[in-house]
Amino acid sequence: MAALIVAAIAGQLTTSLTFWGQQGYGDVPRNVTNYLSFFTVESNILAVATLGILIAAHFGLPRIGRRFDVVLLCVTSFMLVTGIVYNATMRDVELPQGATLDWSNEVLHLVAPLWMLLDWILCPRRRQLHWRDVGTVLIFPLIWLGLTFLRAPKTTVQASETPYWYPMLDPASYDIGVLGVIGACLAVAATLLVVAAGQLAIDRRRRRARR
Repeated sequence: MAALIVAAIAGQLTTSLTFWGQQGYGDVPRNVTNYLSFFTVESNILAVATLGILIAAHFGLPRIGRRFDVVLLCVTSFMLVTGIVYNATMRDVELPQGATLDWSNEVLHLVAPLWMLLDWILCPRRRQLHWRDVGTVLIFPLIWLGLTFLRAPKTTVQASETPYWYPMLDPASYDIGVLGVIGACLAVAATLLVVAAGQLAIDRRRRRARR
């Protein structure tokens, strides 16, 4: 799965660079930076890293413990919420012809999130997690959100239909402006917390079943 995600990220990057070049945006370093700034892409890169560590740990190196368990909780939550938000609100959003690689889109927004969920449910490894760890899933998204709002005024729009990467983060998408963005952010944050809590509940239930 890690290899498939890498292929999907690379495939969409190639497609995007070609499309942007045809639109007259030839600044490759900036285009690559913009592409890598999407939360979807960053979540999938983190998923590749964690899956790689899990594979290596299966062969005894490295030894993973509680810190990795918290990271895995966060990354799995990011992936699941990425899939939920995309499939619930953005799947029907039309993009310019040639801007999207269809199979890559499905991998990044559907296949990979489902894989991470199945890995969490079926992986037999005992995890060292506490309920207080649920709140950690908000740290990275809040940092990403802050950087996105700082960069948006300086970002060219070829990377997306909006310099905020996602329509839900663009005040222009709402009749109520910034209040709409705040509402969307709170909804996503709540979803992240619920998803993380659900993962922890699954882990706790499985732990009790083994006693």
